[in-house]
Amino acid sequence: MSSLPDRPDLAQLRRQARELQRAAGSGDPAAVRRIQRVSAEITLSAAQLALAREYGFTSWAKLKDEAERRRASAPDTAPPALAPASAEPWRDYLVVDGDDDPDALIDGQYADRPQLRPILDAVLAVLPGLGPLTVQARRTLVTLFTPRRAFAAVRATTKSRVDLGLRLDDARPRGRLLAAGNVGGGGVTVRVALGRPEDVDDEVRDLMRRAYAENAAPPPPRRPARRPGAKAGTMTVVIEGSELPGRTCQPAPDGRYENVHVALGTRGTDRPGLTVAGKPGMAVELVPGDAAAARWEMPVTVRRDDDGFDFAGPFVRGPRDDRHLGLIWGDLLDEETLRLFRGAKLRLVDVDPGLVEQALRPGHVLVARIRLTDAKGNPICARVHPPYLTWSVTAATP
Repeated sequence: MSSLPDRPDLAQLRRQARELQRAAGSGDPAAVRRIQRVSAEITLSAAQLALAREYGFTSWAKLKDEAERRRASAPDTAPPALAPASAEPWRDYLVVDGDDDPDALIDGQYADRPQLRPILDAVLAVLPGLGPLTVQARRTLVTLFTPRRAFAAVRATTKSRVDLGLRLDDARPRGRLLAAGNVGGGGVTVRVALGRPEDVDDEVRDLMRRAYAENAAPPPPRRPARRPGAKAGTMTVVIEGSELPGRTCQPAPDGRYENVHVALGTRGTDRPGLTVAGKPGMAVELVPGDAAAARWEMPVTVRRDDDGFDFAGPFVRGPRDDRHLGLIWGDLLDEETLRLFRGAKLRLVDVDPGLVEQALRPGHVLVARIRLTDAKGNPICARVHPPYLTWSVTAATP
C-alpha cells in the first residue's frame, strides 16, 4: 500500500489517476490490473478509485479530503519538495467553475471520441509560449482567457473534428478561417476546423498568438460622448419582407435548424417578445420561416446635426456610423426562447437623406423592402445591399 505524503499535492494525485487511466486505455497490463481490482470499466473515475484504494482510502472523495486536510494543517517550516515538471505545462493554468474535477470535465468531452483528444492536446501545447492566461474547463468545451478576456475556445464538435474558435474582431471567413458556427463561448468570431493533431501547424499557432495579443491588449480609450443633435422629428419605418427561406435550413455544414423564425430585434419595448439565448435584447413579432411574407412597423427618432441625420429609438442599433435596424434569424426552442444563428442589418445611415426628409412629413412612411433569402436560398444575413434591399417613401396606410 502506498503512503500518502505529509503535504500531498492534489493536482499531482489527479495527474496520477489520469495517467493510470490512459495507460490502461492503451493496454498496459499492469495499469489494467490496477483498475480492474475496483472496476470492470477503464474510466477516469475508476482510475481515481483504484488510486484511492492504493493509498488506503475507500473512495476518491475521502482521499481528496485527507489531502486537503494535511496540506492545511502541515507546518510551513520548510518549503515543499518540488513536484516533477509536468509533461503538460498548460495544466498550470487550468481552472474550473464550481467543484467539478477539471480533468474529469475534459475527459468527459472526449469519452466517446478518444481519437480527437490528441488534437486538443496539440492546441493546448501552444499556450505556454503566449503569456499569462487561464484555461477554463466546462462540460462541452475548453475556453482560453488572457488576463483581460477570453480569446479562444476548443470544442469537439463532431466525431471527426475539433473546432478551434478564435476571437479576431477584424477577421472574416476566408481560407482556413470559417464562420464561428456552433463553437460558442469566448466571444469567438471565426473558427479553424482540426481533423488531426498535425493540423495545429505554424498557421494555426500564428492565429492563436494573434488572438491572444488582440485580446490581451487594453481596450482603446473611450471617445467623449457626442452631444445629440436637435430633434428633427419621428418617422415611421415599415419593413416588408418577401421570399422567406422556409422552416428548415442548413447555412453551414455543421448547422441545421428545424424551426426557423425571423423577428425584429429591439433593446427594449413594451411589445411582447422572446429572449434570445445568450444575447442581450429581445426578439419581437416573430414570423415563421415558411410564411408568405413578413411585415414590421416601428417608430424611429431622427436628429440633425452638422454631420447630417442621426437615428435613435428602441429598435435602432449600432454606433453613429452604423445605425441600423436588425432582423434576427433563430431556431425557436420553446415558447420563450429563440436561438440566434444569423442576423441581418438594414442600415439607416445608407438611406438617402432626401428620403428621410420626405418620411418626416406628416402622413408618410419610410419603407424597406427586403428579400429574405440570399443567392443560396438561406436566410439573408449581415449588411443587406441592393438588389436585396430597397428604400422608398410612401403615403401612410390609413
